[in-house]
Amino acid sequence: MPPAMPPHPADSHDVIRVQGAREHNLKDVSVELPKRRLTVFTGVSGSGKSSLVFGTIAAESQRMINETYPAFVQGFMPSLDRPDVDVLEGLTTAIIVDQERMGANARSTVGTATDANAMLRILFSRLGEPHIGSPQAFSFNIASVTGSGSAATSSGKQIEREFSLLGGMCPRCEGMGTVSDIDLTQLYDDSRSLAGGALTIPGYTVDGWQTRIYAESGFVPADVPIRDFTAQQLDDFLYKEATKVKINGINLTYEGLIPKIQKSMLSKDVDAMQPHIRAFVERAVAFAPCPECEGTRLSAAARSSKIAGVSIADACAMQISDLAAWVHGLDDPSVAPLRHNLGALLDSFVRIGLGYLSLDRSSGTLSGGEAQRTKMIRHLGSSLTDVTYVFDEPTIGLHPHDIQRMNELLLQLRDKGNTVLVVEHKPEAIAIADHVVDLGPGAGTEGGRIMFEGTVEDLRASGTLTGRHLDDRARLKETVRTSSGSMQVRGAREHNLRGVDIDIPLGVLTVVTGVAGSGKSSLIHGSVSPREGVVTIDQGGIRGSRRSNPATYTGLLDPIRSAFAKANGVKPALFSANSEGACPVCKGAGVIYTDLGPMAGVATTCEECGGIGFRAAVLEYTLGGRDISQVLRMPVTDAEAFFGSGEARLPAAHAILNRLADVGLGYLTIGQPLTTLSGGERQRLKLAVHMGSPGEVYVLDEPTTGLHLADVENLLGLLDRLVDAGRSVIVIEHHQAVMAHADWIIDLGPGAGHDGGRVVFEGTPAELVASRSTLTGQHLAQYVGA
Repeated sequence: MPPAMPPHPADSHDVIRVQGAREHNLKDVSVELPKRRLTVFTGVSGSGKSSLVFGTIAAESQRMINETYPAFVQGFMPSLDRPDVDVLEGLTTAIIVDQERMGANARSTVGTATDANAMLRILFSRLGEPHIGSPQAFSFNIASVTGSGSAATSSGKQIEREFSLLGGMCPRCEGMGTVSDIDLTQLYDDSRSLAGGALTIPGYTVDGWQTRIYAESGFVPADVPIRDFTAQQLDDFLYKEATKVKINGINLTYEGLIPKIQKSMLSKDVDAMQPHIRAFVERAVAFAPCPECEGTRLSAAARSSKIAGVSIADACAMQISDLAAWVHGLDDPSVAPLRHNLGALLDSFVRIGLGYLSLDRSSGTLSGGEAQRTKMIRHLGSSLTDVTYVFDEPTIGLHPHDIQRMNELLLQLRDKGNTVLVVEHKPEAIAIADHVVDLGPGAGTEGGRIMFEGTVEDLRASGTLTGRHLDDRARLKETVRTSSGSMQVRGAREHNLRGVDIDIPLGVLTVVTGVAGSGKSSLIHGSVSPREGVVTIDQGGIRGSRRSNPATYTGLLDPIRSAFAKANGVKPALFSANSEGACPVCKGAGVIYTDLGPMAGVATTCEECGGIGFRAAVLEYTLGGRDISQVLRMPVTDAEAFFGSGEARLPAAHAILNRLADVGLGYLTIGQPLTTLSGGERQRLKLAVHMGSPGEVYVLDEPTTGLHLADVENLLGLLDRLVDAGRSVIVIEHHQAVMAHADWIIDLGPGAGHDGGRVVFEGTPAELVASRSTLTGQHLAQYVGA
């Protein structure tokens, strides 16, 4: 028998080895992750999962790949800092599929984001009748252009040339699909002058550059009420084309108010705007479907060319599952490869549970879960192997019925020879892991340590917080609350709703559920959220820079600055790191960012302020024995006690801190940058802000997003407290524990897209479990063990 061959050295690299990771709250974490396996990272929200997976492993992989490009190319790429870790070995190319919402661009649709539109345009340029031109003729992002000119040959002869480019853009709405009518009364108060604060647009303050350009341009008077402008002055003020002006020796561009607002605000996706700007746009601008293209974005010529009676506008408006069947039904051999590739792409949408979307759906309107699955589509048919795929809670927004399908896709990626790393809370997704890494024991400074490594079965027996709660099952409530009235919805037809009539009970906890795409959000956001007295906490992300923190976002810093100013007899602006109190060297950031050109930039702690961000003189002023930097470094629970009594008693700040603790963010440092918060922390921060809003009805869109199994119980307690305080709470949710805890359930379905849009059940959770008449009822019955 021949001697056994020694293993090849190349086969020994079977693990990703992390040693001494200290990113964010990680405490010298060392871990070995098996390659070509599915590893799930668990732990409470804020325990360090994302810091380890995204901030350390994936970040270093991306940084090292970027360094393989020439220095010239790197100069055009974002600079990435090296993670704070001692050793990282065995890394492979990382592909990150995160929850970030898609498209801050109003021109981005599901079709353009996935290349389905590009293939569809080629298909119509080949088979469409009448033939109108190249694929560009079917693109709503390309305008038709004609022109002429003269050119000189080498011999000096002049040649007259004419050219034309046929694009598919609707000339009326310029490919936006909507036309806007601006309400001038929302832009300015015509009884005031520019110097008197006439402009009411966010960011246009009297002493700000945006207003000074108009007031000091010379085109309009600064001290005359706008209603007294001459016709020429009003035209220059509102519509003048871009013109160079010099103000205080600085060259600036003057542009009429209307085109300026259109470029700076109306060209962006409304859903991606900061809340106060979005509120202004929704107040000042009325959007309506373009009457010329009927909202399709396409020119008449592009809509006139058809295949088997279907135009490209019709195809993009179809539900993707129907479009896939239509594409497979085309039998022209001249486009067989194209038809096959387009059909496979559309089939991927259906397999991943997004068959209810349409290609003309604006990508900015997709939920975090839908956006993540849309990004995942391009990787399903990839021929790449030995790649590290990194997913951030891929089951977000999925009904229990759909989670099994997502699990199959994750296993499919693993079985192709890839390493799959998943940050996840759902027990159904944790169950399929080959390897589990549990972080904790708590969140923030209480977390950042490895509590367990091993198999799912070993996790159950480990005694960690995750292990103890892995098999938690909520029980149905023995008694449910009685409603105090009802909110009527009649004839709801938003998106796929089929004229829904329903009475939503008030004074109780109502859960609206159903498979993804069944019409839950359309029903509630379309017919309930716009009503007076309704406070809606949706899935929209918190937008903020590294200078934003929980204190600034919640408005907590305002009463604190005022209290410091009053106690010390100075201006409140001194106690802001973004204003007069800022360290002159780092400008209040606490760190110095050094741009190294093509190489990764470096962030170093500011030596002047020691990373505090304030001038030394500011720290001499105290409140209750603490300076402003010490206050900002307090966890919420400590700050709550500090401002609750004694010399620093501050009811306004204490009320906000109470709400932060109420939503489970007691461990969070109030001055911690928003950019370091996890998805679940941001969601609950937003909830804490809205809890202070006056309103009788609260609408929450999937509040369990990013919550650990142990935290769901705390959320249910919070919902109960809201209802017991006299509020009506409506929750759009897939989590069975929330369904079981409801007083009333509204189930939509039976399927997604045009297979949904109907109310298939309304009643108590016990009645839903007893009937088992819907997919939700079957899964809920299985969950509660009925």
